[in-house]
Amino acid sequence: MSNPDQIQRILFDELDIRGVVCGLKQTCNDCFENHDYPIGIKQILGEMLAAISLLSSNLKFEGRISLQAIGKGDVGLLLAECTHDLDLRAIARYEGELSPEAGFVDLMQDGQVVITVESKKGQRYQGVVPLEGDSLSACLENYFVSSEQLPTQVHLVSDGETASGMLLQVLPVEGTAEDDWERISHLASTLKSEELLNLDNGTLLYRLFHEEQCRLYEPDELRFKCMCSRERSEASLKLVGKNELLDVIEERGQIDVNCQFCNAHYRFDSADIEALFANAGPGTSSSQVH
Repeated sequence: MSNPDQIQRILFDELDIRGVVCGLKQTCNDCFENHDYPIGIKQILGEMLAAISLLSSNLKFEGRISLQAIGKGDVGLLLAECTHDLDLRAIARYEGELSPEAGFVDLMQDGQVVITVESKKGQRYQGVVPLEGDSLSACLENYFVSSEQLPTQVHLVSDGETASGMLLQVLPVEGTAEDDWERISHLASTLKSEELLNLDNGTLLYRLFHEEQCRLYEPDELRFKCMCSRERSEASLKLVGKNELLDVIEERGQIDVNCQFCNAHYRFDSADIEALFANAGPGTSSSQVH
């Protein structure tokens, strides 16, 4: 992979079609390093990280977008998030032994997939992704066609250590994009998973669209960065109530808030809680521990 941890838009000069391609390597490693995930989970989370990177290219404001799959079987949760700054994180919750051959739809039978877009200004939008098709890519394609009436093609691949994705979509404009889309989507359908995973973006673009007038924008960097903080932990604790928190500290000596994404630990003692509810800002007697 010659374009790891980058995302690039594809510009078709004369077509009402947008494209974006991404690759992830160090980001996958950083997301997985604090978890003993089996290879099957790593592959699926890699695809979800690639998918949410592609979907983030639609963000027009400061905020974040998440892709969440909630299951009723051995896999209870799959979650990938991306901010407008292209900070990514992901997590999985599962039980028992999972088949390495099991794909996304196999593991999420009777489950639900939700796309959530959150603005820093408080606006929130959710869309449910039907589990239709035999892959996460197919589910997302069906979602865009049914909910936004936008013909879309999504390619996702992951080997558990690296992940790549490509999205092509008709722009919501008046025009004659139907014939163009039929041609471009046909060319893109010839893409093989090993090509998407191993070819650099320039070579990939030429391989698919060398007869089209298209080019790549300058790349943007993708990275793992957890969104947890002591301040977020304090906001969560404040919802519990001062007396309840002090009772816990009296019993246990302290309160530990652990981030399941990055394994950060935030410790709070009675002085921290008193300061929190006195609106005196964060306490200073304890700190983040890794």
